[in-house]
Amino acid sequence: MRNHIKEAKRIVIKVGTSTLTYDNGSINLTRIEKLSRVISDLSNMGKEVVLVSSGAIGVGCGKLRLPKKPETVQEKQAVAAVGQCELMHIYSKFFGEYSHVVAQVLLTRDVIENNRMRNNVCNTFETLLAQGIIPIVNENDAISIDEIENLHNFGDNDNLSAIVATLVNADTLIILSDIDGFYDSDPRVNDDSKLIEEIYEITDEIEKCAGGAGTNRGTGGMITKLSAAKVANRNGIDMVLANGEKPEIVLDILNGLNIGTMFISKRGN
Repeated sequence: MRNHIKEAKRIVIKVGTSTLTYDNGSINLTRIEKLSRVISDLSNMGKEVVLVSSGAIGVGCGKLRLPKKPETVQEKQAVAAVGQCELMHIYSKFFGEYSHVVAQVLLTRDVIENNRMRNNVCNTFETLLAQGIIPIVNENDAISIDEIENLHNFGDNDNLSAIVATLVNADTLIILSDIDGFYDSDPRVNDDSKLIEEIYEITDEIEKCAGGAGTNRGTGGMITKLSAAKVANRNGIDMVLANGEKPEIVLDILNGLNIGTMFISKRGN
């Protein structure tokens, strides 16, 4: 059932903070370099790729050598402002080594919900992709406190990635996390849990399998990933949830291999 994913032309890839940083919170340059290489190679194949990247606060903490995340919203926003600059510098450097140009797109919920601003964002994406530029998207943490407070939020950018996939009419959304896919129970506490390779409908039973929050370095969890899958599938977009430890896995996914969990839209049936 995954052969059709080989034909995907426009792809949104989302990476979370836990994928971009080590357990101690420091930035994982090796993984970011590999991710940049993989996406650059996809672009060389003629694919159009949008990268949704978390990590501004995590990278900011590393840049400022903070032992832990700040506790107040104001401090988190300041750290995010520093981290976003550093994160884009790193992405620009690595993508530049593979002769690709990146662009920063920072979004807030009011942009998505306002029709005029939404159209402007869509036009920006289309122009960037038409020129072979790779958009890198994040929530504007320095202005918006939605993700920081984890209230009515994009969900550590899981939901944001699904919204972006919808805005750009993507064929496929790939969410790279710190887990191999969607399990029937939490594999970190249940050794007998089983990976569900394909999900055609998010039923009440599937939702009951979802746990709570994610790692201490991010804010997302299985609940937000299910929410993202709903948005993507509802708009005819297939979504794959897989482990981002080895970014090369994206190439295997797009070659139709059974990796992670694929949430299949009606269009993909």
